[in-house]
Amino acid sequence: MSYETGLDPLDNQKPEQTRREFLQGSLAVAGTLLASQVTGTKASAEAKPKRPNLVFFFGEGQRADALSIAGNPILKTPNHDRIGQEGIRFRNAFCTNALCAPARATTLTGMYSRSTGALSNEHLNVPLPNDIPIFTDLLHDAGYEVAILGKVHIHNGVEDRYWDYYFGHNNPGNNYANPFFKEGRKGKIGPEKQYHNVYPDDLTVDRALAWLEEDRGDKPFCLLVWFVAPHEPFFRARRHFDLYRDAVISKPATFDDDLKGYPGKPKGFVDAENKIGTTPTHVACGSHEGIVKDYYAGLVAVDDNIGRVFNYLEKKNILDDTAIVQGSDHGFFLGEWRLFDKRLMHEPSIRVPLMIRYPKRIQAGTVRDEMVLDTDLAPTFLDLAGLPIPQHMQGKSVLPLAKTADPSFRQEWYYEYFEWPNPEAVRPHRGIRTERYKLIHYVLEPQEFELYDLVSDPGETQNLYGKPQYQSIQQDLLSRLDKLQAQIPEKKKIAATA
Repeated sequence: MSYETGLDPLDNQKPEQTRREFLQGSLAVAGTLLASQVTGTKASAEAKPKRPNLVFFFGEGQRADALSIAGNPILKTPNHDRIGQEGIRFRNAFCTNALCAPARATTLTGMYSRSTGALSNEHLNVPLPNDIPIFTDLLHDAGYEVAILGKVHIHNGVEDRYWDYYFGHNNPGNNYANPFFKEGRKGKIGPEKQYHNVYPDDLTVDRALAWLEEDRGDKPFCLLVWFVAPHEPFFRARRHFDLYRDAVISKPATFDDDLKGYPGKPKGFVDAENKIGTTPTHVACGSHEGIVKDYYAGLVAVDDNIGRVFNYLEKKNILDDTAIVQGSDHGFFLGEWRLFDKRLMHEPSIRVPLMIRYPKRIQAGTVRDEMVLDTDLAPTFLDLAGLPIPQHMQGKSVLPLAKTADPSFRQEWYYEYFEWPNPEAVRPHRGIRTERYKLIHYVLEPQEFELYDLVSDPGETQNLYGKPQYQSIQQDLLSRLDKLQAQIPEKKKIAATA
C-alpha cells in the first residue's frame, strides 16, 4: 500500500567512495575517563557469517508513556508495541539534551552535546565536525548500504556524510500539507523539492519501501526512518481527522500549579514561556485538550507507517534477519505544570521509549529497568552489526542487558541543556540523575536549583534543595555532578557567524 500519489523517478548517480577516520585524539583519550559509564570498547556480539539488516525508527518528541505497551489508556500503538512484545523494552530510557538537533547528533555519534559541539538548534547549516564519525559511516565502511529518510534536523542535515539513499528535510516541523525534502544517492544530494497533498511521514515510508525493494546483492542495509509527527503544529493525516473526537482528556495533577504560584519551583522555571495558552508564537499550543489529541493522532500515523515496514519485511521473509530499533529524540510535556515542549530536565521531557526486536539475540518479552541513554544507541547499532565500538563513544551497547539484568549498568548520568536565548525562555541548566535522586542546576545568574527524591516523589512536586535535612545529599550530588561534567571533553563552540 502506498500513501503517495505521483511518485517521481529517482536519479541514478555515480557512486562516490568516502571514508571518515576519527582524528580528534583528545576526545579519544578523554573518552577513557568515562569508565563509570563505558565498560568496554569491543562489541559483545560473536562474529556471524551474515550481518543483520538494521531498521531504526526514530520518533519526534515521543514520550516514554506515549505507547499502549507502556500503559497509555487512550493511545493505541500496536505496531510500536510489537517491537517490545517480540523483543526488549527499556522502562528507563533517557535523552541527555532534550532538544531536537543536539539529541539527534548524540544518537548518531554516541557522544554528548558538549563533545560534538552540537549544542542547540542553531547553526543548522553547519556540519558536524568531520573528525567525528557517525555510526552509519562505520557501517558503510563495513559493507552496509545506508539510508536516512524523514526529519533529519541536525547540523547540515548530515548531508556531507555518505548515504546510499537520502530523502530528508532539516526543518523542525516541515510543511505537513505540502512538505519539502531533499533527495540523493551514493553520496550526492540534490536540491530541495516541494511535494503536494501528501502527509510527510507517509511519503517518507513510501520512499523507504521503494529503496528496500532495490537489488543490493548480499549487502546488508541500515535504514533510518525518522518521523516528523507529532511535532508542532501537530497536523493530522486526513484519515485521522475524526480520531479522539469523543475522548476525554484528563488534566495532569500539576496542571493548575501556576494558579498556586508554582510552589517549590525556582524563578527560572516560573518565568519560562513554555506554558499552554500563553504565547502567540505557538498558536497550536493554545489548549491542553487540543495538543494531547493532535499529538496522539500524529503517533497513530507513525504507528501506521511502522506497520507498513513490518509488512514489507515479512513479505520478503527477512523480518527475523532484521534488527528493529525504536526510540525518540526527547520526550514532551503534555500539560504537566501546564507546560508544552521539552528542554527542561523534568521526567516528561527526558524520558523516551527504547525497544529492540531481533530474535536471534533478544528473547521476546524482555523488559529491563536499567537506565539507558541516547549515547548508547550508536554503540548498540555497531554491536548489532558485530563491529567494534570505538573508544571515543561515550555510551555503551545495551544488548548485554537482553541476556541478563545488570544493576551496575549505570548508576548515574549527566544532563545538559545549552540553547539560550530560545523561543520558550527556558534557561540553560545541567543536572545529575541517579536511580533515586535528581539535581538540576540553572547555571545563569542568579543560579537556582531543584532537588527531588524520585522514589517518594516521582512527580517532582517537592523541591528539597536547601532543606537542612538534605544538605549532605545535596552536596554529594553537586560534587558528583562536577565530576561527571569534567569527564566529558568539551568541543569548542561553533562561531555565532557560522
